[in-house]
Amino acid sequence: MAHEVTQVERGSAAERAGLRPGDELLTINGQRIIDVIDYELFICAKSPVLRIMRNGETLDIKVKKSEYAPMGLRFGESLMSRQRDCVNKCVFCFVDQLPKNVRPTLNVKDDDWRMSLMMGNFVTMTNVSDRELERIIARRCHPLYISVHATDPEIRAEMMGQKIAGKIMSQLEKLAAAGLTFHTQAVVCPGINDGEVLERTVKDLAGLRPHALSLALVPVGLTGHREGLYPLKPFDKDDAARILAQADAFDEKYGEGFVFPADELYLLAGRDFPPDGKYGDYDQIENGVGLCRRFASEYEEAWRDRGYCEAREADAANERHYAIACGVSVAAFLRELVEEFPVPGARVDVYAVENRFFGPTVTVSGLLTGSDLIRAMKGVECDEVLISQTMLREMQDVFLDDMTLNEVSKALAKPVTAIPDAQRLVERLSGEG
Repeated sequence: MAHEVTQVERGSAAERAGLRPGDELLTINGQRIIDVIDYELFICAKSPVLRIMRNGETLDIKVKKSEYAPMGLRFGESLMSRQRDCVNKCVFCFVDQLPKNVRPTLNVKDDDWRMSLMMGNFVTMTNVSDRELERIIARRCHPLYISVHATDPEIRAEMMGQKIAGKIMSQLEKLAAAGLTFHTQAVVCPGINDGEVLERTVKDLAGLRPHALSLALVPVGLTGHREGLYPLKPFDKDDAARILAQADAFDEKYGEGFVFPADELYLLAGRDFPPDGKYGDYDQIENGVGLCRRFASEYEEAWRDRGYCEAREADAANERHYAIACGVSVAAFLRELVEEFPVPGARVDVYAVENRFFGPTVTVSGLLTGSDLIRAMKGVECDEVLISQTMLREMQDVFLDDMTLNEVSKALAKPVTAIPDAQRLVERLSGEG
């Protein structure tokens, strides 16, 4: 497989070695380059030898550089190669529950272990052949983020609609035997992989420690668009309390720092979040584990840094009125937070916005749309509406329904500001930015 060089950075090791645009990379140190994983690994070597094709002639060029130094090559096509699509038919698949006519990119089902390595995406490993698994091991690709759901072979195969899904433990055992590490998750579906099935899953994965680094327990997400799909039971308060009780028992049996219930379970059960120390390095925060605890800790720290813990009289005449619009599940938490740590000069009301785009069973802030915000906040009296940055597409001011932040602001006739974190929220309420 040849990869055409389109650019050689000026002053780079590649330029000094005589590499040119138009060269086709064939191998590095005799190793064929399948994708970016191979490329990034082999260019780390000290003074690697690149075999290239130039004008029909094969050349070996030694690039003099130190270990881990950059090479300085750019390629015409991504070295990532073709995306690895999902081959499963999971009974809980969120993509299958999307409304009709959503933008095409939302319907993409990727399941690429390389994105797990580079971006922390969770993958199922069902499309990883034995040969590819050996490549993962040979390239020392870890930590990976792996969706396990259940270690019982029959239950996992049934949940994922894929017979090969039943061999997950043998895959994990091979990774562990090779010294590779991985984080795991279980999307918990009441009546399917909770109870005794979950007990077995935790026991099996705990047996792979220290290579198995963590297990997140995530409640199944159900939208209002499940016509013709597998009948799943949504989580209720009792279900959440039961899973949390199991998690407490797992801590006693296997030690803290391995099983992590998602924030949504604590919110649904009405239980306080564990302290900061419980979450370690927040390795599963992108999975909704520890978001609220870290947000609260960072908010309080920013609040105290400004000396707001000292009582002071509010200037009612110059008070600015903010409305925080958020998902239903987190509204009470945010309301308690801003009431416990008030910012002088800021009046703050928190509004729980029902999701009409996906359905009212979807209660997280990150899946609210522009149309949801307009419907809920139209006519609300305030100077400014604050929302979570997670509602917007990465690096863009666009909601999941393709409305822009500017369009929502115009419809509400007031500024709508996306807030990325707790410190920025305190700064905004303080009038600093």
